Amino acid sequence: MYIGSIDQGTTSSRFIIFNKAGEIISMGQKEHEQIYPQAGWVEHNVEEIWQNVQEVIGLALGKAGLSAGDIAAVGITNQRETTVIWNKKTGKPYYNALVWQDTRVGSELAELAKDGGMDRFRAKTGLPLATYFSGLKLRWLLQNVPGLREDALRGEALFGTMDTYISWQLTGGTEGGIHITDVTNASRTQLMDLSSCTWDDEILQVLQIPKSMLPEIKASSAVYGKSKGVLEGVPLAGILGDQQAALVGQTCFDPGQGKNTYGTGCFLLMNTGKQAIPSQFGLLTTVAYQLGNEPVHYALEGSVAIAGSLVQWLRDNLGIIQQSPDIERLAKEVDDNGGCYFVPAFSGLYAPYWKQDARGVLVGLTSYVNKSHIARAALEATAFQTWEVLEAMEKDAGISISSLRVDGGMVVNQLLMQFQSDILGQEVICPKIIETTALGAAYAAGLAVGYWENLDDLKKNWAIQHRWNSQMDESRRSHLKKQWKKAVSKSFNWED
Repeated sequence: MYIGSIDQGTTSSRFIIFNKAGEIISMGQKEHEQIYPQAGWVEHNVEEIWQNVQEVIGLALGKAGLSAGDIAAVGITNQRETTVIWNKKTGKPYYNALVWQDTRVGSELAELAKDGGMDRFRAKTGLPLATYFSGLKLRWLLQNVPGLREDALRGEALFGTMDTYISWQLTGGTEGGIHITDVTNASRTQLMDLSSCTWDDEILQVLQIPKSMLPEIKASSAVYGKSKGVLEGVPLAGILGDQQAALVGQTCFDPGQGKNTYGTGCFLLMNTGKQAIPSQFGLLTTVAYQLGNEPVHYALEGSVAIAGSLVQWLRDNLGIIQQSPDIERLAKEVDDNGGCYFVPAFSGLYAPYWKQDARGVLVGLTSYVNKSHIARAALEATAFQTWEVLEAMEKDAGISISSLRVDGGMVVNQLLMQFQSDILGQEVICPKIIETTALGAAYAAGLAVGYWENLDDLKKNWAIQHRWNSQMDESRRSHLKKQWKKAVSKSFNWED
């Protein structure tokens, strides 16, 4: 028997089948369209995504010569904060999903901040007011989609993040689909009280969101129901937001253990145990996971909006490279960034700054700089942003991280990983299985059905593929950090 994992990401959907050792048996993947109706708006067609999810499940099963009967349980991990609303009776979405990167609610932040400032809801939710979270996206939809509020008040309109939509469809949709989310995804809506892990009536009232739209909040590892259709009869038993899933996949179960995932964005999480630590340094306090009836575990998180998507931007918008992996070869043609720094604040700056009015800047340009320097600066931007988040995290938690566990698509980039170690002055460690997001959801599902007995079983699976150690002297590191900080300051206050 095996465990299946639906990984519904920002750019693609995948189904990965794992064995007991946490090794990949088979995988199917399909990209979906990125929709940009106007500047700052980012949308997905959720019907296309659900179609893709079903296709990739069939693809992965077919490749391995397996059927649904060979899968002991299935878990879901998903792009967090992406907001979708659909009709309970018809299953039809009212609007495209508003993706986590979408900034259309930016103009409403100042209005909400008049009472209590940008930290108005932080004491309860662990989150500052920002365009990032689902609650304000849901509010925008209620205000702008004709007939939606009326349907919501009648109990016909359902809200969810992508895990909620996929699990509803997977368990039957209009024919009895379950309307649930887990504590990690709920903690990213800015509508959940972190201490009680329940929807907060006061915040719902302020944002004028009918509670009847919201899914039931569940543990991250539990048997929720049985799948229908392509995974007929398979228990759905795990749900984790993608970054929390990577934390579980990296087996960071002890307070002080952290991981950084290099994907579309960059997300650094540190387990803080059963205590939710309020951040003083621009980080988010969030739920790490809840396994079965165990207490909720919390994390500090630093989110970087643009990491791998900057490489895609150089490919698609500027044509500097033909394919994403080409960036490393191009960047290696030069020894350094030639004095140029790329701050990719395309949708504002996330942690530790939280400046919605920042925009991307490329600074330090001279006639000496060429496309290789720009490619290198783009890669270095990811490492610099990670360093700033890690610095804030160590201050908040009062814990020094001696090494950083890394995963995600960009870890195959040796130049980036070496520079990451250089700029941190610390060891960077990559595990053998870099698909830790999908693995974390598989672990959650497998624990719920007894496929793995306990956390020790999971820890035994974790093994090191590669280590990078810093080769940079302190004076060079200090100079680069100082220049980066200067570059970041040039991105501030761009939007009026």
